[in-house]
Amino acid sequence: MTVTLRYWAAAAAATGVDAEEARPDTVAAVLDEAVARHPELGPVLQVASVLVDGTPVRPEDRAGSQLSDGVSVEILPPFAGG
Repeated sequence: MTVTLRYWAAAAAATGVDAEEARPDTVAAVLDEAVARHPELGPVLQVASVLVDGTPVRPEDRAGSQLSDGVSVEILPPFAGG
């Protein structure tokens, strides 16, 4: 199973990439793997929203959120704009 991680704004800056593939089966495991590869992402995740195929996943639900092959997990930090 492969999922696509997409990083936006500060998350992309912390990882140095806009997207990459991962293989874990839960949202929490995907995020843990991403932080292991990119330690600078840890603080960003503390304030970021996480979406799976466009649906928000609350922090308390990430461990139990099973992923399917081909889904997209997006990391969206808060950003300023107007």
